[in-house]
Amino acid sequence: MIWNKQFKYPNSQRSIKGEYDISKTLLPSVTTVLNATQPEDKRKSLDKWARRVGEDEATRIKELAGRRGTAMHFYLQKHLDPDCKGYMDLTQVGRVAEPMAKKIIEKGMGDLTEIWGSEVVVYYPGLYAGATDVVGIYDYSESIVDFKQSNKPKRGEWISDYFMQLGGYAMAHNYVYGTQIDQGVILMCTPDCYFQKFVVRGKQFVKHQHNFLRRLDEYYKLTPEYKPKFGAAQIDAATLLKELEKGTK
Repeated sequence: MIWNKQFKYPNSQRSIKGEYDISKTLLPSVTTVLNATQPEDKRKSLDKWARRVGEDEATRIKELAGRRGTAMHFYLQKHLDPDCKGYMDLTQVGRVAEPMAKKIIEKGMGDLTEIWGSEVVVYYPGLYAGATDVVGIYDYSESIVDFKQSNKPKRGEWISDYFMQLGGYAMAHNYVYGTQIDQGVILMCTPDCYFQKFVVRGKQFVKHQHNFLRRLDEYYKLTPEYKPKFGAAQIDAATLLKELEKGTK
């Protein structure tokens, strides 16, 4: 595994409102867009689950998963970049997250041969931004790689939002840096260290990119008060979607 720091990524942090400040323009994060445009059936399913387990327990489970995911991500980032500043989580949550991270390293990192960036911000001018776990070469392909923790094993059809997330990052990176990222990789682990790898590429990956742009267009319709400033070289989500679909026919 080698580092190739050939691209300069913006130095921006996600705000509490889920925005990134890129060149004095506030852009919504990819996850903010996807969370705000969840399909009605998924919202109802989550609400039904919360009622079944109880609101307090649902909040506890989600917060615990969030802390565990943060600890796991930091362990993996430290593995990839020894210069990463910070300290490992030594709490009970961290003691669970560490073997999860080690399982991802053991089972999923072998095909990661070149890293362009880890925990770096990517953006599509005037439209959106986000922080990707890893961008580089995975299994001989230019790829976006994301680490996920899960309470239980998943099936590919259950995690379409994750694929859309990677698709959004890939489009942004390709537009700004002229790359040809055509693969998304999800490396996932449960607290009992059950590892899963999901890979989406080619036409299937493009389909998820199109689906993300549809959600992005819906997001801007839902938030008419929030309109980023468009420059001469920038377009809105609906126009970008039409251009991409035209190119894949």
